[in-house]
Formats: sequence, C-alpha cells, structure tokens
Amino acid sequence: MISELGQSGAMRYVLFDVDGTLIDAVDNQRLIWRTWAERYGLDPDEVYRVALRTRPMETFAQVAPDRDAQKCLAALHELEDEDVRSGTYTAFDGAAELLNALRPGAWALVTSNYEHRVRGRFARTGLPVPAVLVDAAAVEEGKPSPVPYLQAAARLGAQPEDCLVIEDAPSGVQSGLRAGMTVWGVNTPAAVDGVHRHFGSLHEAVRDILAFASGPLPHRLEGSTAVQ
Repeated sequence: MISELGQSGAMRYVLFDVDGTLIDAVDNQRLIWRTWAERYGLDPDEVYRVALRTRPMETFAQVAPDRDAQKCLAALHELEDEDVRSGTYTAFDGAAELLNALRPGAWALVTSNYEHRVRGRFARTGLPVPAVLVDAAAVEEGKPSPVPYLQAAARLGAQPEDCLVIEDAPSGVQSGLRAGMTVWGVNTPAAVDGVHRHFGSLHEAVRDILAFASGPLPHRLEGSTAVQ
C-alpha cells in the first residue's frame, strides 16, 4: 500500500493521459490502424498489437521495415486528422466534472498524441484544456520514458513527488513511475503492473483524485483498490 501523501503540505498536481483515460478513443485508434494496415497489405490485428506498445515510427520499423517511414507517418496522420473531424467518440463519465473542479495551474495533459488533435477532441466533447499540455512534438523521448511527465511537472513548477499521474496504459504507467510520481490506473478491468491504486473506471476515481488535489489522503479511501 502507498503511504500517506502530502505530508509536506506542498501543493499537489494531477497529470492526465488523454486517450483511454479522459477520452474514449479505443475504437477510433483501432479503426485508424486497421485502415492504415489495409493500405499497406498488412495484418490489421498484428499491426494494432504492435502499435499499442510502441510509438508510430517504432511500429513502422517492426511491421513495415521495407516501407518509407515518413510516408507511413504521413498516411497515419492523415487518418488521425480525419478522425478528429468526423470520428465518433466521447469523454469518459466523470471527466468533465473532474477537470472543471481542479484548480487552474494544478493539472496538465500528457499525451502521445498531438496538441491540435487533443484540442479538437476536447472542443467536441466539452472538456476544458489546461495551460500545460505536453504532446508528442514536445519531447524527443515518449512514454515509457519519464521525460513527458517530468516536462509537465517542470512546466507546472511541481516536484515529481507532489504529482499524481492518471493512466490506463502500461507505457504511461511506467513513464509516471520512472518519473518518481504516484500513479493511479483507470478504465481497465485489472490493475496495470506498477500502479499504486486501481479504479475500474475514471468515474470511480473522481472523488479520490479531487481529494488528492485538495488535501492529505488517508491511508485508505473507499471505492478503490490499493495495490500491494
């Protein structure tokens, strides 16, 4: 079990992943990669399996090593931008309530996507965009490197130990852990390896996230699972 947080009385910060954490875009991403794979005559299921754990350029190197990586990336970006304009997706239950309740300057978005797509999706789902948004273009090393979350903390003026990371994916969880932050997992049926606490949905985590952001936490809060 994690120990009580906030003993120093320092301001605390919440750093959110986006896709799969705040925005339900799993079906969108699967369709995008399926369409991309079919263009190149590849097995969509295998491509998606690789894409789930690697950045796009790494995915291309594994599934299409004989193809021009830049052209592969351009094709993927075209599909992703079209999805922002016409795709169907929603914010997870509790996302709007949570983000609107957090203090300005006390939270950030850390995504492997690009800022213009995040802003487009947030505009369509009514979610507020914070002052700090670390996207794929902002860092040379993406998740699971700690760099994205460390950059977000630095831009907020926060210390890693005062940050809570909310994630759904193994690479993001590892990124937050390597950054020395507390990591809670949401929107997965089972806890991702390494998380300090697990919630089956974002909605179930709203109260505890707000409690973290506003004051010291007790050793255990109802409605969640502490991971030993």
